Amino acid sequence: MTKIVFFGDNSDIPKLVALARAQYPDLQVYTEDDPGALDAEVAACWRPEHGALARFPRLRLIHAIAAGVDNILEDPMLPPLPICRVAAPDLSAGMSEFVLWSVLLFHRNLDQVLMNQRRRHWHRVDQEPASSRTVGILGLGTLGTHVARTLFHHGYRVRGWSRQPKQIANVRSYAGADELDAFLAGSDILVCLLPLTGETQGILDRKLLGKLPRGAALVHCGRGGHLVSEDVLGLVREGHLRGAVLDVFEAEPLDPASPLWDEPNIYVTPHIASANSIQSILDQISENVRRLHAGEALENRVDPQRGY
Repeated sequence: MTKIVFFGDNSDIPKLVALARAQYPDLQVYTEDDPGALDAEVAACWRPEHGALARFPRLRLIHAIAAGVDNILEDPMLPPLPICRVAAPDLSAGMSEFVLWSVLLFHRNLDQVLMNQRRRHWHRVDQEPASSRTVGILGLGTLGTHVARTLFHHGYRVRGWSRQPKQIANVRSYAGADELDAFLAGSDILVCLLPLTGETQGILDRKLLGKLPRGAALVHCGRGGHLVSEDVLGLVREGHLRGAVLDVFEAEPLDPASPLWDEPNIYVTPHIASANSIQSILDQISENVRRLHAGEALENRVDPQRGY
């Protein structure tokens, strides 16, 4: 029976523990403070305190309970063990829904409609076909690829940028630093779905966003560490950015005193773009536990050098 410990700064941890105990008799499930937790072979965690993972001497696998792993990799005392993340179909579907809603907000001029409502001003805004808009996807991993295909299916012109070249049907692909400026210059709506690495920390700043055409919009569903809030706020107030949908932030929850809350053309959502279901998280962790004991390749294994 495999011993697994669940812990970290996430409200889903108690649900994961309860369901794992109910559905997976081959797992001996612990929380961090349970007697016997130090014997755990697998740690399933989110945003663990620095040094926490090093306290489990028998660990063989570290498993994030979400797609992002930057919160694990930043631990300076991280044990040299395999790290896996969760990448489930429901996460991709939910992200595509959120991004489509955000793109429609700007494409259908619904941002103007909402502004007019606050002013009690009746005005029928212009409508244009989806094919008149080019959406740029910054990051063409599993999520970015699914979002790109969804947007194309709804009629948008889609382009994508990634670190290495990608071939995706009906998506114009750009890759590497040399092609980033050209990618940005042709994007009417920029969607950030990058992983957080040393190279992408603070990437959504004035320098990068200033290369978008004037009047472009930003949809940020990547990681909070990508965002430079004051730069986005400044570009919106100056009119270079038409507006922004921001779902993740440098610090969460977003400070009630942040000016982002009150900026008319910025839409704040509380890190809800998408989430794995509890069942899908446990299914993937259980499968990797099986693979670990069978000596098989692990699913969604992270390359610590790349950060994803």
